[in-house]
Amino acid sequence: MAARHFLTLNDMSTNELENLVDHGSRLRNEWRQGKVRDSLKNRVLAMIFEKSSTRTRVSFEAGMTQLGGSAMFLSPRDTQLGRGEPIEDSAIVISSMVDAVMIRTFAHETVEKFSQASRAPVINALTDDFHPCQLLADMQTYREHRGSIRGATVAWIGDGNNMCHSYINAATQFDFHLNIATPEGYEPDPKLMKAHSDRITLMREPEEAARNANLLVTDVWASMGQEDEQKAREKAFAKYQINKALMDLAAKDALLMHCLPAHRGEEISAEMIDHPGSVIWDEAENRLHAQKALLEFLILNRLD
Repeated sequence: MAARHFLTLNDMSTNELENLVDHGSRLRNEWRQGKVRDSLKNRVLAMIFEKSSTRTRVSFEAGMTQLGGSAMFLSPRDTQLGRGEPIEDSAIVISSMVDAVMIRTFAHETVEKFSQASRAPVINALTDDFHPCQLLADMQTYREHRGSIRGATVAWIGDGNNMCHSYINAATQFDFHLNIATPEGYEPDPKLMKAHSDRITLMREPEEAARNANLLVTDVWASMGQEDEQKAREKAFAKYQINKALMDLAAKDALLMHCLPAHRGEEISAEMIDHPGSVIWDEAENRLHAQKALLEFLILNRLD
């Protein structure tokens, strides 16, 4: 049977995604109760990092260990990937030796090419275009605190980046409406917006997007690789900050999320990290548990 890959949320059905986040919550509860689980005993995950990471590396490596398996860290400095070997050749070799491959890189084309040649499941752990693993954690966190997100309104405040793109996919897959507030010139991919036009509304004013929203989400103004744009982006995004005034416009029981790392005083005011509606720390921890559910599903082809 051909390997299942997870490059965007669209690689799963809505039912599969909802089962994944529910299973992630079960795994979180088991872990907190101290239960030992060895579902991936003797299984190996290859972790390919072309972009540095904190949460992604720790969550995948810890997750494999908690499930009885192991993970190996691979960087371009340590492999032929950084010395010009074709991606497809690396995929054939690496996937013949491991049970799954996780890739965190720049070009989305890299994970697509790798998956096409891989006989093991490939997971997109972030590209410049999408960050689906973070959305699993976000959807799990919302469900744990407020139940199903179906029919809710989510406000994305900030750059139309890879996180925003994955929220657009999530709006269709999890059946919610997404308000996107971003300055001119920083909109999400036009083709993606057109494909999901019935699920999103593009706005310029963050206050308009946040009004009566059930969830407010943001990300850094300048992502990895955009450091040279920092000053220009600070100017463009100056009013696109989640702060108490913006949060007060949202629904009374609205939640606040941020995929981290957060630049306090820029996209989010410092006090909002610990706001009563903030679930940022649960969201961060759920990267571990949502990805454990994903690993079991892709490697074992089941959730139990």
